[in-house]
Amino acid sequence: MTRFGMGYDVHRLVEGRRLILGGVAVPYEKGLLGHSDADVLLHAIADALLGAAALGDIGRHFPDTDPRYAGADSGVLLARVRELIEEKGYRVGNVDATVVAQWPKLMAYIPQMVTNIARILAVPEDAVNVKATTEEKLGFTGSGEGISAYAVAGIESREKQ
Repeated sequence: MTRFGMGYDVHRLVEGRRLILGGVAVPYEKGLLGHSDADVLLHAIADALLGAAALGDIGRHFPDTDPRYAGADSGVLLARVRELIEEKGYRVGNVDATVVAQWPKLMAYIPQMVTNIARILAVPEDAVNVKATTEEKLGFTGSGEGISAYAVAGIESREKQ
């Protein structure tokens, strides 16, 4: 059986933080504010995978009230999500994600993000798609106040392998 999930995340841009997207450090004067490393792309993917497996969301598994996750590497959290869906009898099929950011421009970093996400999820790179877009200077992302990400993920029963 194939199942699908959708994820979304958003964080505010602030000075004094590194910008991490898809596990990649992106040079920029601001970074995303959050309890962990605030990687909106990996968080959206994690939520999509958890949703596909009917396992809740990242807030349930990695609450921001838990000091163990302060400054956490979202790649480690995503790897744990992969383990959770595998424990439930599924494997990652594919991921399609969109990062919404007016600045910085992300096209040059997308191949590295895809490679990183595929490695974490133990899937081929052609099972991961990452896109970047702007909001044409509209809303909080368009004004540069934050960055958001959307993701859709498909998971398959492990018995199909």
